[in-house]
Amino acid sequence: VQLQACGGGLVQVGDSLRLFCTASLPSFSTYPMGWFRQAPGKEREFVAGINWSDEVTSYSDSVKGRFTISRNNGQNTVYLQMNSLKLEDTANYFCNRVTRSWNPRDAWGRGTLVTVSS
Repeated sequence: VQLQACGGGLVQVGDSLRLFCTASLPSFSTYPMGWFRQAPGKEREFVAGINWSDEVTSYSDSVKGRFTISRNNGQNTVYLQMNSLKLEDTANYFCNRVTRSWNPRDAWGRGTLVTVSS
């Protein structure tokens, strides 16, 4: 499985950014997917997850109400719309297949760096 996250960049507090992740994964549409992030000096953490049919989503408390996860199964792509960005959102963002309990399943692919400045 190859996972590649893109769309990161340097933004200011309050700005929006949309990340996307493509997966070279047969039967992509049958798997729940998730976004994770790792800030400098911290452990990687769960950010958001979405089930295969787009009907069930989950968010960490730190991003709930600001971030939205979605997917396009026809394009093997999962998105993360990030609004009202905060300094503490600065991190390297990754996507992965996830288990039913939103734990990562595969080796990590390339992440995309989001830097929020004041």
